[in-house]
Amino acid sequence: MSIFAVGINHKTAPVSVREKVAFTPDNLTHALQEMVEQLACKEAAILSTCNRTELYFVQDKPLLEVQQRITGWLESYHNVPASMISPSLYWHHDQQAVNHMMRVACGLDSLILGEPQILGQMKQAYSQAKAAGSMQIIMERLFQRTFGVAKQVRTDTEIGASAVSVAFAAVNLAKHIFAKLEKSKVLLIGAGETIELVAKHLYNNNVGKITVANRTVARAEKMATEIGAEVITLAQIPEHIPDADIVISSTGSTLPIIGKGMVETALEQRRHRPIFMVDIAVPRDIEEQVGELEDVFLYTVDDLQNIIAENLENRRKAAAQAEKIVVTQTNDFMAWLRGLNTQDAVIAYRNQCLSKRDQLLVKAKLQLSQDKDPEAVIAELATKLTNNLMHAPTRALQSAAQGGELDKIIYLHDVFDLDKKDN
Repeated sequence: MSIFAVGINHKTAPVSVREKVAFTPDNLTHALQEMVEQLACKEAAILSTCNRTELYFVQDKPLLEVQQRITGWLESYHNVPASMISPSLYWHHDQQAVNHMMRVACGLDSLILGEPQILGQMKQAYSQAKAAGSMQIIMERLFQRTFGVAKQVRTDTEIGASAVSVAFAAVNLAKHIFAKLEKSKVLLIGAGETIELVAKHLYNNNVGKITVANRTVARAEKMATEIGAEVITLAQIPEHIPDADIVISSTGSTLPIIGKGMVETALEQRRHRPIFMVDIAVPRDIEEQVGELEDVFLYTVDDLQNIIAENLENRRKAAAQAEKIVVTQTNDFMAWLRGLNTQDAVIAYRNQCLSKRDQLLVKAKLQLSQDKDPEAVIAELATKLTNNLMHAPTRALQSAAQGGELDKIIYLHDVFDLDKKDN
């Protein structure tokens, strides 16, 4: 019984290919059931995100056959030619598969090193597999161990402590300047992807109030609705700046939207309570001279990039520590798995021997009830039982000898204590 991890991700394929093999929540249960029924997977789970689609499963077929089956199934299930899928697929088997799953959960294989969202997505994949009935003892234990490793990495290393995106860095800076964001009021200028990410980070940090200013109000309304924000036009910015503790701007304007005079007026109305301003735009949205004002903390996109570069280096150092944790935990899991396989083999072998013993014992008792010579009955029982127990090991030794498999012969000698001298 082997564990497999098969996938396609941002490193191996562009989004045009990744989107063709993605699974939606609506079809995931059906896909898992097909993996179990049609592909004879003993257990299965599927992780599908914007950056990766991965299949985790337990299978007892040879690797080449597994590759053919899975590739063919992906081709037919998604109606995509194998020639498009195959070059982008990566295959991990047993220890490598376990190691890969743990690295994914820890964010060590993510587009943004150490990003935490992937762990939640892994937990969702686990829950969906449980609900579909495709999760049993091995995958259950593997997922639980994987979640434990991710938690240990977050606790024992600094991999998630530093901001490595412009949006995250901007919000982190705000948290350093304002001890409690819950009481802070924010003015966001623009409605593009970066501002949307900033808004989500602020919302997740329970910021007091968010106002979104944009040239087109309708474009900003969807984002504002999701985070409970107010929407204003760019022309209304001067009257709202005095109320803002934090101003973050990212538009496509070719000229500055906020000038020094506008901010000076706002500071007077605020009685010189400080304003934290982040200008992510290129060209600038906020005049450079605004940074000269005593009660303004102004950061540009270059300032954030310097912070991000330093934080990325910190994450790389933390990732090296995390890799060591993953290796240790992978080895521990594989030891458990080997123990499980050994235990199953011991139980099966013991049951086989006991079954044969009981069969021969029933026959011997019948012979004794028919007044057969007890010594002859006992001798026959001993001979037949001995021959039966000797059959499989003898055949294995003969096969190893004929094939010149010295390692197997040595192993069998060790298993059956053949070199031990009787006292």
